[in-house]
Amino acid sequence: MDRPDTHYFHVVFRSEGLKGETQDFKLPAWTPGFYQIMDYARNVLNFRAEDEAGRPLTWEKTAKNTWRVRCGRAAAVVVRYDVYAFTRFVAESFLDDSQAFITPASVFMHVGGHLRHPAVVTIKPFPGWSRVSTGLDPVPGRPATFAARDFDVLYDSPILIGNQEVLPFEVLGIPHEFAGCGLGAFDREKFVSDLKKIIEASAQLMGELPYQRYVFISIGEGRGGLEHSNSTALSFDAADLATPDGYKKWLSFVCHEYFHAFNVKRIRPAALGPFDYDRENYTHMLWVSEGLTVYYEGLLLNRAGLFSREDVFELLQSSIQSCENSSGSLFQSAAASSFDTWLQSFQRSGNAANTTISYYDKGAGLGLLLDLKIRHESKNKKSLDDVMRYLYRAYHLERNRGWTDTEFRQACEAAAGASLAEIFEVYAVTTTAVDYPKYLAYAGLSIDVEPKDTPGAWLGAEVRTQNGRTTVTNVEWDSPASRAGLSIGDEVIALDGARTGPRSLDEILAGLKTGQAVKVLISRRGAVREMEAVLGKKTSRSFAIAPLSEPTPLQAAILADWIK
Repeated sequence: MDRPDTHYFHVVFRSEGLKGETQDFKLPAWTPGFYQIMDYARNVLNFRAEDEAGRPLTWEKTAKNTWRVRCGRAAAVVVRYDVYAFTRFVAESFLDDSQAFITPASVFMHVGGHLRHPAVVTIKPFPGWSRVSTGLDPVPGRPATFAARDFDVLYDSPILIGNQEVLPFEVLGIPHEFAGCGLGAFDREKFVSDLKKIIEASAQLMGELPYQRYVFISIGEGRGGLEHSNSTALSFDAADLATPDGYKKWLSFVCHEYFHAFNVKRIRPAALGPFDYDRENYTHMLWVSEGLTVYYEGLLLNRAGLFSREDVFELLQSSIQSCENSSGSLFQSAAASSFDTWLQSFQRSGNAANTTISYYDKGAGLGLLLDLKIRHESKNKKSLDDVMRYLYRAYHLERNRGWTDTEFRQACEAAAGASLAEIFEVYAVTTTAVDYPKYLAYAGLSIDVEPKDTPGAWLGAEVRTQNGRTTVTNVEWDSPASRAGLSIGDEVIALDGARTGPRSLDEILAGLKTGQAVKVLISRRGAVREMEAVLGKKTSRSFAIAPLSEPTPLQAAILADWIK
């Protein structure tokens, strides 16, 4: 990274002891935790290979992410290449004159068939940069050099290089740190204190911390968060912490990514490791890996003393609302959403926005059902906590593997001491409407599932106004706009004679009535046309959660033990 302003990493990869006339050097097509084919090889150029004496070796590209080198009897093979990195995102790499962030799967090649081999990485920072932050183990006596027991560990260990600020702290005698460049102004003492509380609550739940060191890596402005075994990469903007609501959102976000150190990195479906880095790794159970992690955000923050009971209710309400008020709930189950994430979940626009759901949100609701049903059937002697501890112990610690779908269900039913067929055979795998009131009642709670009219007339077209043009970005399922024939990409010129642009579409709709037939003047592919839409009334359900006035002793006990 001699010239970070060009955004190119230069990589030298030396392999020794290889046998065979040819070797395939491969770059992953995706990175664990982000279930989308990224095709990182698109950023590779200037590939070349040589032997230990520097003599060129011939090579050919045999697949989009595979370079086959004819190495003959070479004692060592050295490949060199450059990687373009200029996307601020936790599943990409980024390099400029402020910092370098490496998503290892996007930068470091491996030799085909040798993923289990150890790897050593030496970082050569841009002159003037003094720090390297990563979950990899440092090699004693070798500056900026780190070791991984195999390439799975390497690909699971993002790296931040620059002059980042480091906030160190300990939890249960284990070192942790939060590292980032240009972190900005915020209350660092409170920030670190609250991180410690989240980690302590997680350790109390699971019985231990599963690593020897942990690093929170801030990529600064950017997108997303991505979990790793002993680190997490996070977008971070101190301005988001400036308001109480913003700080709560941040706590939920960082708690989610941290708890993945247990749920998904160690408590995982069998399909999620060992990984095939060349193609999709399918599972029907991301609603467990991600959804239950969403569910535990509120519980852990409550146990840490950072969220009230009402805060937890609001988080649950938000997840249920997001899923159940979406037309996608009519088309896609939690299991199907999990399986099809490679196709749609991170590109949910257009048709996908109307016909898919988020396994994060649906899974949080299913986690709620499982927890309350287990507590109810066991007379409040067991909970989902017991399931999580069992899975951690039985499959991660004892068997060193993931669990099958059947084994997950068996663990839940063993804790409940009863069948959970309704959850596993109906709600998780079909689009059958969930009976939330039945399950919330187990904890002495009510939930408002009655559809209510939203204010104003409804057209059902989402729009974006830019440079005076109002363009349709989505048409809701079975809406007046859909029935009238509006399409994504249409420019809405006027609605019932009122020009858009000076006034927003919502402002115009506010003066119209339900059942009113209106003329919609649009431009489509340069041709102006008029269509008629009959405005409707949109309904939604609040799913607001509230205590029952006269709970039974068991209901009261479950609520008291569940959320403080």
